[in-house]
Amino acid sequence: MDTAKKATCTDDTDHPLHRMLGVLAGPWTIYMIWVLSTEGPMRFGALKRRIDGISTKVLTERLRLLEAEGFVTRHYEPTVPPQVTYSPTERIAELIPVLKMFCELSRKWYAETPAPAPTKKAAQA
Repeated sequence: MDTAKKATCTDDTDHPLHRMLGVLAGPWTIYMIWVLSTEGPMRFGALKRRIDGISTKVLTERLRLLEAEGFVTRHYEPTVPPQVTYSPTERIAELIPVLKMFCELSRKWYAETPAPAPTKKAAQA
């Protein structure tokens, strides 16, 4: 077998893993996916309230990216005011086992360790 042609998850930047991690590694993204996967479809305002500390700009950017990549669907109702609901897709459903492992690992790692006090710089952000 020619090892030069053997596919790996580290062969180049065009690899699907590189693309997927590029989407998931963005700020707040994995937590947004977790919230949508565990709590179901949400309107923008409810999602913003649920993710304490996220800015409107970042939430909007992340939702647009997740929609473009097929992780969420956006349902628009032309009411007054307009209602937009974001729903998880099958891609998020496929991530649930991985996210549950992250959740269990985070509980193990941080159950006995209190969160560090916010720094002055973090409090100003």
